Amino acid sequence: MNENLKALSYALRKNVLDMVYRAKTGHIGGDFSVMEILVSLYLKEMNISPENQHDPDRDYFVMSKGHSVEAYYSVLAVKGFLDINDVIRNFSTFGSKYIGHPNNKLPGIEMNSGSLGHGLPVCVGIAKACQMDGRPSRVYTVMGDGELAEGSVWEGVMAASQYRLDNLCAVVDRNRLQISGSTEEVMHHYDLAARFAAFGWNVLSVAGNEIDALLDAFEAARETKGCPTVVIANTTKGCGVSFMENSAGWHHKVPDAKQYQAAVKELSERELRSLSAHNKEA
Repeated sequence: MNENLKALSYALRKNVLDMVYRAKTGHIGGDFSVMEILVSLYLKEMNISPENQHDPDRDYFVMSKGHSVEAYYSVLAVKGFLDINDVIRNFSTFGSKYIGHPNNKLPGIEMNSGSLGHGLPVCVGIAKACQMDGRPSRVYTVMGDGELAEGSVWEGVMAASQYRLDNLCAVVDRNRLQISGSTEEVMHHYDLAARFAAFGWNVLSVAGNEIDALLDAFEAARETKGCPTVVIANTTKGCGVSFMENSAGWHHKVPDAKQYQAAVKELSERELRSLSAHNKEA
């Protein structure tokens, strides 16, 4: 099953590629680094679906790094919230509802995001409300590592620990690159795990583009009591397309026709290898 999820991650990257190439805009590098995180959360971990989207006992998710909306739209479509063909056809066109950041007028999206630093504080409030109401809901947010330079993030970190929000799980897409270069050059994080631990969080560091590692971390987060959990997902910017990987230049770059064809070819090959590996194990 998990190899199928890996294959799905490559297939969804092709949807992202189509969106960005067609619209001539998008944040493809971060889309590709975060894909396995979103697939693991939506396809295996979270209790969220079109059928229960208004149930107060559902799980809650906020895409704090809202500029990676193309990956988010792709996963929401697989989950049944959106029509992927409609998304690809209309993404970032004039008057489209599929804008370049999450928009809560669309089904399955809890809040608008894009201004960095807001996702975690909002999720702290949601998690506290669920705690007070005695609801079984878990609350998740995905942040970019460049986003951690925002002071509001650390106010949220303190509050989550203060209120012992063990129903809260934050994920950091730790790809170490942002639009202007290395995160460590722009605003050094030093030992990120030690930082969160100092605030009383349960800290899990994993290979963030590996489905099994992510699922193990989310299981461990569910079993942790008395404090919130952060999953530091060590990912690769542009993961899945070799000429995009570990390049800050692909944070907000549109492929030309030759690059588009090469990327589709490589993603298709990786998807087939993952499917083949799964079939051999079955």
